[in-house]
Amino acid sequence: MTVSRRRFAQSLALLAAGAVMPGVARARANAARHDTRIDAIISNMSLEEKALQLCVIGDDHPDLETLLGKGLGGTSGVAPRPDLQQFIRHAQQLAIASPSKVPLWFCGDVAHGFTTEFPVPLALAATWNPELVQQVHRAAATESAAFGNTWTFSPMVDIARDPRWGRMTEGAGEDPYLGSVMALAQLKGFQGDDLAAPTTILATAKHFAGYGAVQAGRDYNSVNIPEREFRDVYLPPFKALCDAGIATIMAAFNTMDGVPVTSSRELLTGLLREQWGWDGVITSDYDAILELVTHGVAADPADAAAQALHAGVDVDLHSGTYADELPGLVRAGRVKEAEVDAAVRRVLRAKAKLGLFDDPFRYGNARLAAERPWRADHLASAREAARQSMVLLKNDGVLPLARGGSIAVIGPLAEDRANMLGTMPALGREEDVVTVADGLRRAAGDKATIRYAMGVPVRDMDGADIDAAIALARKSDVTVLVLGESDDMIGEGDSRASIQLPGHQIDLAKAIIATGKPVVAAFSSGRALDLSWLDANANAIVDMWVPGEQGGNALADLLFGDADFTGKLPVTFPRALGQVPISYDHLPTGRPGAIDKPYTSRYVDLVDAPLYPFGHGLSYTSFTFAAPQLSAATLSPGDTITVTTRVTNSGRRAGATVAQLYVHDVLASISRPVRRLKGFERVELRPGESRMVQFRLRAEDLAFTRRDMRWGTEPGAFDVYVGDDSTARDAARFTLLET
Repeated sequence: MTVSRRRFAQSLALLAAGAVMPGVARARANAARHDTRIDAIISNMSLEEKALQLCVIGDDHPDLETLLGKGLGGTSGVAPRPDLQQFIRHAQQLAIASPSKVPLWFCGDVAHGFTTEFPVPLALAATWNPELVQQVHRAAATESAAFGNTWTFSPMVDIARDPRWGRMTEGAGEDPYLGSVMALAQLKGFQGDDLAAPTTILATAKHFAGYGAVQAGRDYNSVNIPEREFRDVYLPPFKALCDAGIATIMAAFNTMDGVPVTSSRELLTGLLREQWGWDGVITSDYDAILELVTHGVAADPADAAAQALHAGVDVDLHSGTYADELPGLVRAGRVKEAEVDAAVRRVLRAKAKLGLFDDPFRYGNARLAAERPWRADHLASAREAARQSMVLLKNDGVLPLARGGSIAVIGPLAEDRANMLGTMPALGREEDVVTVADGLRRAAGDKATIRYAMGVPVRDMDGADIDAAIALARKSDVTVLVLGESDDMIGEGDSRASIQLPGHQIDLAKAIIATGKPVVAAFSSGRALDLSWLDANANAIVDMWVPGEQGGNALADLLFGDADFTGKLPVTFPRALGQVPISYDHLPTGRPGAIDKPYTSRYVDLVDAPLYPFGHGLSYTSFTFAAPQLSAATLSPGDTITVTTRVTNSGRRAGATVAQLYVHDVLASISRPVRRLKGFERVELRPGESRMVQFRLRAEDLAFTRRDMRWGTEPGAFDVYVGDDSTARDAARFTLLET
């Protein structure tokens, strides 16, 4: 059951403030209870055992069983294994029979579900519903823990503003506030109130930091972010998670200003541990320690291991470099054993929080894994999450569809299952996916005739038959055109030089639209795409992202009007690749202009505005927003100002929208964004119903990295905007007073 909005808001406020949540006190007591035991374990471990405890070796390692018997820390890549439970139990038995008798942790990506596949994280961000996002990740944690997987490398909280980057699909989009709220919701879902509970798992904030800004949008590439932008845009989601008690953080692959993050003591120890006071486990990314040699900053694997450990990396993920090199480095005096011991202590404390010292087999319940008693509830959540994530970008009145007549379902993803699961689907199965065509058939029943034609494949012309698709469209009343990207074009390592629909899909769309019959274009993607031609020619456009196993049912619910569209874009959609990178919170330019004004900031061949703005999303009903009203004309430090607007459903059916609050700093010591999101609330209203929506702003909500590079506020005027996307017009002004 979804937690109440009030309770969730209170939880977020407490988390953001670093307050002690229920269960945290118990966790601290348990940690203290285990400290004596942990110290004794470390004092009796050899250097080789300590080094092994700092390693997570993949289940693909040929000598894994030998390493387990010697005291390996953990194993990764376990989530896709069909024999997961048997493997975990056998591996744990080997671990507790090792000389150190330290239990293993088992690591696998639980990005958007475990056995039940939900929409991908970018899609979940489009719900703008943190309660639902928490519910989804609570379900995923429950399933993961039942199968024995105790540690996930999620949430990914990298800010992404370049849609060429394939990993945009794994995060919450372009905004630091929305990203922070979604990150906290995911954390709460994964870790709950008590990590020792057998239905919670360790969460990992990744990738620290700046990975979302890889140059040219090419994965693993270098990153160069101005320091102020790095602090104000890319760090806030990580800071929110650290304050809220996330267990682990993954260092990023990339370099920052030429320094690989895996070797950056300034970031991993200086910022995370010393400035922020966070004391969790830092893990490398996959083989990233060894890649310090490839980066050209380490002479050999031994040098790489020394640099990474000194930087603050506790866990070597997959490469085995720590196991191979640390004992010799300590004996040679190149690494202090105290640094090794500190890393081992953090690892053992994390395992203690999971309750593994009390019961190494507490995770992995064969009965639950076999019976999956949660299945019906989690399927319902998956369907609701997919419904709320889909965004109606355009509708000239063709939607909702009538139940009757004939519907052509055309396109390479209309009958697709594999690509609906999304990247890193854990134990999700293709056979559980409801395709778009099947969803429409189920929803229409015998009231409509639904026929399918592929038209063209996603990327090439093998098996293409555009003529058959045209013939089907001509004899149908309406066409649902299902387009998009395949899974191998989305996610890690899958960047694109183009953000148009791949292959010959636009050619197919042109041919179908040329029939003159109404066309609804629904597309699946893990990024913002260039949809300029479709926007100009299709009757309706639906972004269904990568919707998970209930995607077909969810889309049918929406297209037939059984449910209303409520999703809002978490990323800006450009008109062309030339606008990338793009975001709504850009800085003002000294020469604002237009396409017909020379010597201004413009393109001579393109309107300088997005195709669809951040926060955009249509509905079958309509909403109006009254001009925002302020509780005071001034805001003093330590006080709160209330922003109130009246939201009215001015349409003919019930629906929901997201009221969004944006703030602009009118005059500051540095140029400030034209506006930035500072709050939002989902509002459900009956036809004609109105509701007063309130947002509270504190002085600290207006802080930024000032000209002197110190974090704080500056007095002066601020404009606030409230509406249903980032282009909201109605504004009010208040003045922040001196400290």
